[in-house]
Amino acid sequence: MEKRKEITVKTLYEEKREDWQLKLLGGEGGLEKTVTTPDINRPGLALAGYTEHFPRERIQIIGRTEYSYLLTLKKEKREKAVENLFHLSPPCFIFTQPTTVFEEFIQDSIPVFKTELPTIALIHKLTTYLSYMLAPETHLHGDLVDVYGIGLLIIGQSGIGKSECALDLVARGHRLVADDLIRILKRGEGIVIGYSAAKSEKLRHHIEIRGVGILDIYSLFGVRAIRIQKRIEVVVELVPFERRMEVERIGLEDKFTEILGVKIPLIKIPVIPGKNLALICEVIAKNHLSKILGYHPAKTFYEEINRIIQGKPTVDRFITDDIE
Repeated sequence: MEKRKEITVKTLYEEKREDWQLKLLGGEGGLEKTVTTPDINRPGLALAGYTEHFPRERIQIIGRTEYSYLLTLKKEKREKAVENLFHLSPPCFIFTQPTTVFEEFIQDSIPVFKTELPTIALIHKLTTYLSYMLAPETHLHGDLVDVYGIGLLIIGQSGIGKSECALDLVARGHRLVADDLIRILKRGEGIVIGYSAAKSEKLRHHIEIRGVGILDIYSLFGVRAIRIQKRIEVVVELVPFERRMEVERIGLEDKFTEILGVKIPLIKIPVIPGKNLALICEVIAKNHLSKILGYHPAKTFYEEINRIIQGKPTVDRFITDDIE
């Protein structure tokens, strides 16, 4: 079961204070309150008195609409509306431009911020930031390489040649995302993104090659040989070759593995001395691109064999350009 991630309001404030022009106007005592969802809420209905199903776990945005409504209320009624809202105990309130913060909101229990950003702009920035910070996360050992625009996650037991394969791919013009330990975030439905797990930027995009040591891919191959992140689209597992082991010969049946609950195509490659793993990875990437475009080579081959056996006309899949 995935552990639910959270951040404190204090973390959000410290990281985005300058970018979002945030000013803390009150509620310092509540800065340790936590945020557990990237969703936000505009509490218009709650201010009007309807608090059933109120999403108390969400950050509350007070924009022009909510501000205009509060202006129509007499002081006593406004105080009661704000009191009811505070009783629901959301993580924090953010007033957006061009509103003014009412004094009823200045309490110590819940942080209240003011920003000069328009409401819609703040909502987009806040949702993007929280979606990243609260995304389900895991770590895997392997190498992540962008091959022809396809993110290949190369995994396998220690010493089987994952890093050497990744280095060969970089030498052939492809791009390294991370070596050894991959940080993986789930971003949206059915999408997992891989990053380097290194905490410092200076430690990223290095490869360890047994017998050689640590190599800096950026200094050796330049900026075009690296990427900061990449969607994982295919997992390539390198396995030691054994006699009589079961290996895929036709490729009719697609196999999958799961990362953070997302199904990812899985291809197992038996490793023997002299095998060109980089070339095979390039073919895997191109083959995956063909499948995305609706062409499945193995299935097409199988269907053509069946047509020949049944004496049916064959289908020419090739399209030739006109030659002038």
